Amino acid sequence: MSIQHIAVIGAGTMGNAIAQICALAGINVALLDVSDEALEKGVATLTANLERQVRKESISPKDKQDALARISPGTDYAVLSAAGLVIEAATENLELKKRILKQIDSVVSDHCIIATNTSSLSITELAAVVTQPSRFIGLHFFNPVPLMALVEVIRGIQTSDVTHALAIKLAEHIGKSAVTVRNSPGFVVNRILCPMINEAIFVLQEGLACAKDIDTGMQLGCNHPIGPLALADLIGLDTMLAIMESFHQGFDDPKYRPPQLLKEMVAAGYLGRKSGRGFYIYQ
Repeated sequence: MSIQHIAVIGAGTMGNAIAQICALAGINVALLDVSDEALEKGVATLTANLERQVRKESISPKDKQDALARISPGTDYAVLSAAGLVIEAATENLELKKRILKQIDSVVSDHCIIATNTSSLSITELAAVVTQPSRFIGLHFFNPVPLMALVEVIRGIQTSDVTHALAIKLAEHIGKSAVTVRNSPGFVVNRILCPMINEAIFVLQEGLACAKDIDTGMQLGCNHPIGPLALADLIGLDTMLAIMESFHQGFDDPKYRPPQLLKEMVAAGYLGRKSGRGFYIYQ
């Protein structure tokens, strides 16, 4: 693994977790966000996650301290000039990601790989906003990042073999298993998973069963470890809505339309675990 300095843009749920696993793997990480408040919240979350790993004895107290020492939070994009890889991990919003990628592109070195963590957006379209699209790639981490073993490595039409090979090496270095995926809305895993969750929301909307019974049915009837509605709460209902809207637009197929119930819940701020309320209520 040749990259020893990376940067992660976005200290939210995905960004702070990506920083955490990279730091545990011995990589120095610059963690950036728009405000000190967002950074403090992100660092507090990853610190708590590391402490949980210490309690479970999956890492040592020294591992925790070393990982924290490798993470440098900040708001100044100038630090990106020293990075060998930058992972953009902002909210699943196409225009926002394009703006951030343009900022990244204006600062990084000519040899820096630029990646986006996205669950549904076009890698080819995002790559088009940087000056060297051949060095752009998608890295789709799954939530919760420290526990989920998979990373989808998504090639845009412009992505070079060198960029792809380096992305695979990074995934292996941080202990993840990588699958290579062609660019298409939802890629592979979410192309299969999210329409299933979407259908479960339609079933709830139509009153066929309550949320708990829908989830129990899928757990006991299909051997799923978690029900689709509980999983939607974990993913974030705003993220689910963004994914399904992306599918609906990308495929121009009504089978991907999001339910009105999902739209209403997002409008109400019922976003799942992160807001304390979704299809279930959380403490």
